[in-house]
Order: sequence, then structure tokens, then C-alpha cells
Amino acid sequence: DLTVRNGSYGQFQRYLCKDCDRTFNDKTGTIFAHSKIALRKWLFSIYAFLRFNTSLRQLQYEIEVTYKTVHRRVERFAEALDAPSLDLVGPVEIDEFYVSAGLKGRERDRWSRSRGLSRRGRGTYEQDKPPVFVLVDRGTEQRYVVPAKSADESTIRLLLADRQKEPLTVYTDGFRAYDPLTEDEQFDREYVVHGDGEYADETVHVNTCESHASLARRWLSPHRGISKDRLTQYLRAFQLRR
Repeated sequence: DLTVRNGSYGQFQRYLCKDCDRTFNDKTGTIFAHSKIALRKWLFSIYAFLRFNTSLRQLQYEIEVTYKTVHRRVERFAEALDAPSLDLVGPVEIDEFYVSAGLKGRERDRWSRSRGLSRRGRGTYEQDKPPVFVLVDRGTEQRYVVPAKSADESTIRLLLADRQKEPLTVYTDGFRAYDPLTEDEQFDREYVVHGDGEYADETVHVNTCESHASLARRWLSPHRGISKDRLTQYLRAFQLRR
């Protein structure tokens, strides 16, 4: 046996590796390593964050630690989550929504954005309103929520790249960024134009995407002022919860 017991570290058993002559305990290599806060408090925090969508500010009071401490640990947990693996069977609904997310937590290097009336047109990452794509694979009933820096053709093609068959049936709305899919033999695109009052044509619709987008918005609502650089972590936690 290459490991032997070697005293304790707080309430945890410490071990010694005979090969490298270094010690470790049950928390070594995890997001809880070097934390003096009781492990049961961190497990409660993650459970409350995922199950009840508890804000970090509320968790601060629940486990009686500073906001900075709970923020660091919960975000480290979210960062450790794997990105969703898209393996599309089809038909696939795809739609996008936009989230107000700025540069919270970073040193200011520009003027604050206007809090007046919303700008016309679609949001962009540079305007602190990044797009978030929702994909619903009707073949597998899997749903994916993926933030992006732009809502353009290249992003859409990247999201649809991992597919099991061609042509892949894709249902969209009338957003022009989806138009190149119509002429592409790899896709069978059908769409509805909301501006013309079209919302469903038998099986052709993006209503499931819009429903899932509303759940994602509700998930983000308690976490006010999320930085756009951290949006991915919060949406991966939402993906895990779903």
C-alpha cells in the first residue's frame, strides 16, 4: 500500500503518500480544499443553490460566512461543471434570447452603460446584452442552453455541428441569421415568422425553446448583476438542475 494514515487535518483523516512523501486528505483536489468552513455548510450551499436557486447573498446569511467566501466557493463549483455535449438527432428547435449582463466584479475601464430606454434591435455581447441560444432536440428530448458572444451564422453552425445525420431538420423563427441554413443541403430548415403572426404550423414552431428560455430567465433573476464573463457558469448550473 502506497498510502498510510498520518494524523488528521481538522476533522478529516490525513494520509501520507510513500511515493512522493506528500500528505493529503479527503478534500485535497476538490473545490473545498483549504477551506476552514465545515463541509456540511458547503454541501448545504450547493444543494440550496441548485435545488432552490438561492442567491449567494442569501447563502451568506444562511451559513454565516462572508459574501466573498460563498461567492468564491459556489462559483468554483459552477466552473467545475462540464459543458453540455451536443449530439443532435433531430428535429431540432433553435432560438435565442438576450440577457442583461455587464462587467460586475471587474475594475471599471469604461463609462457605465446607459440605464435609459432599451436600444432598438438585438442585443450584443459588447452592449452588455449577450445572446443565449436554446436548442431542443425532439429526437432525444434533450434541451441545451448555451451563451454566445454573437448571434450570427458562424455561431449557429457551430452549435449545429455535432449531428448524427444529414440533412438535420431544424425549426427556427424568422431571424435572418438562420437564413443560410435554408440553402444548405446539410439542413432541412423550416421556420415561422413571428412578425407575420405565425407561431406554429403543425410541428413547425420554437415554442419549446421559448418555454425553456423563460425558465432560464427565472433561474437567473435572483442572481442580479451577473457578469457576462460568468454567465456560462450560472447557465451550466441551470443545465445540471434541469
